[in-house]
Amino acid sequence: MPGIYRLPISDLKAEISEVTALKIPAILVFGLPGRKDAVGSEAHASDGIVQEAVREVKKLAPQLVVATDVCLCQYTDHGHCGVIHGGTVANDETLRILARVAISHAEAGADMVGPSAMMDGQVKAIRAALDERSYKETSIMSYSAKYASAFYGPFREAAESSPLWGDRRTYQMDSPNSREAMREISIDIEEGADIVMVKPALSYLDVISRARAEFHVPLAAYNVSGEYAMIMAADQKGWLDHKLVALEVLTAIKRAGADVIITYFAKEAAKWLQEAE
Repeated sequence: MPGIYRLPISDLKAEISEVTALKIPAILVFGLPGRKDAVGSEAHASDGIVQEAVREVKKLAPQLVVATDVCLCQYTDHGHCGVIHGGTVANDETLRILARVAISHAEAGADMVGPSAMMDGQVKAIRAALDERSYKETSIMSYSAKYASAFYGPFREAAESSPLWGDRRTYQMDSPNSREAMREISIDIEEGADIVMVKPALSYLDVISRARAEFHVPLAAYNVSGEYAMIMAADQKGWLDHKLVALEVLTAIKRAGADVIITYFAKEAAKWLQEAE
């Protein structure tokens, strides 16, 4: 996508320097491993790409809040978010691995972990594992209402994480269903989530608004890759002005009730807002 790149560790210094200069308060780290297997072993390796990146970022900018994505889809050779047995996801076995991933990120210095696998009980398992290892201050930002969306395409291509067979509809949420989202958010709060999230943002503004009205915890919204890509593609065609549209979209997400917005427009938006001051 225009302006968006996968970065090696060696390029982090320049990237983090720009992020801090723009006064962006936090980043969310994803990783692409050198090796994949059936159980996503590289996801919790102490020398894994995310673990190394977190250590480097905290060295460069200790004050920057570093959140990490906790999932297996980028690390499994089948592209699903959990361990597969008999063609289905083994929820409880996956929970044990996700807990190991979260611990490895906390050990590397992550301030916050973001379980996104949509496994039942993932927040409870991760909170218990972190507390047991004395990482009580490590926060959890749960992808509570993560829908099975067509808007993830560009990210999945970049992360090489598309499922080799089937789809993720058995564990991600059904697009027409907003009541289930409220149940999922409620469960995650009970299990110990510090921040809850709705993903994607633009197609689910009603879910964000409903969650804001029903729950009194910090609420994040993820303005995902496909939402960014369609705006940038239309801009390249000369059909619209991506700056004006991006600011309108981000304002709509905020107006719907999001306290935190995760977006590929972060650096540009920060520049635009600084220029407007």
